[in-house]
Amino acid sequence: MNVAQAINFETIFQQAPVGMCVSQNRIIRACNDDLAHMFGYQKEELLGQSFLVLYPTPDEFERTGARITPIMSSKGYYSDERIMKRANQELFWCHVSGRGLHKEDAHAAGIWTFEDLSSKRSVTAELTPREREIAALLVEGKTSKLIARQIGLSPRTVEMHRAKLMRKFTASTSSELVHKLLRIVS
Repeated sequence: MNVAQAINFETIFQQAPVGMCVSQNRIIRACNDDLAHMFGYQKEELLGQSFLVLYPTPDEFERTGARITPIMSSKGYYSDERIMKRANQELFWCHVSGRGLHKEDAHAAGIWTFEDLSSKRSVTAELTPREREIAALLVEGKTSKLIARQIGLSPRTVEMHRAKLMRKFTASTSSELVHKLLRIVS
C-alpha cells in the first residue's frame, strides 16, 4: 500500500488545527468541530446554513461576497481578516482564507479556513458595519484611495470613516490606529 492510500482525508479535515468548511454557493456543506466551536454552534447546526449566520449583519455578508468574487475569479483564492459573529452575538476578529473549486464561478464551491484572532486582537469599540469593513482593509495596509476603489466609495468618504475610527480608538495618527486595530500581543 502506498502512502496516498493510507491517508484518511476525512480525519485530516476533522483534526485540522483551524476551523474548516466546504461550501456551495455560500452554504456550509461540511465543517469540522473547530469551526463549529469557534462560532459557538454544534456542527449539525451549521450544515446547510448560509455563511450569513457568521456575519455581524446581512449587509456585511453581501458586501464581502461581492468584494471576494472578482479576486477569487482572477486568483482562485482569497484571504483577509475581518470581524465575524459568534452564535451568542459576540463579535471577534477572524482570519479567513478560501479557495474556489470552480474558476468560472467563485462561489460555486470552495474550501475555507477560519482562525480566531480574539486572543491577539479584541473588538473594543462599537463600530458600524462600514467602519468594520474599512478597519479590516486598513489592517491590510490599504490606503484610503485603494479602499475607496475596492468598496465603491469616494476617497473623501473613506477618510471620513477613518477619522471616526481614529476618534473611537483615540488614535492621533493612521499608524497608531492600525496598531490599535491590530492589538498586537508581544
